[in-house]
Amino acid sequence: MPARHYLVRGRVQGVGYRYFALDAAERLGIKGYVRNLPTGDVEVHAEADEAALAAFKRVLEQGPRMARVTEVVENDLPLSGSYSSFVIRG
Repeated sequence: MPARHYLVRGRVQGVGYRYFALDAAERLGIKGYVRNLPTGDVEVHAEADEAALAAFKRVLEQGPRMARVTEVVENDLPLSGSYSSFVIRG
């Protein structure tokens, strides 16, 4: 099972983005976390199969109605296996 790190840029804080990501992750069976960064970006760590991760990235690129996503930077990560669910951090 692969793991990905996503850095979501744009107007993504104060618009419900973390809860939007949490809902999508739960629907897709993704484990990991989402959190706001001091830079104004949102960081996402996701672990799931390739199909779920591809669908999740499309959702992250869309964002909730009030968000304006300008970029999603994706990087492969080694699988940590330390997540039993998807959570909001910070």
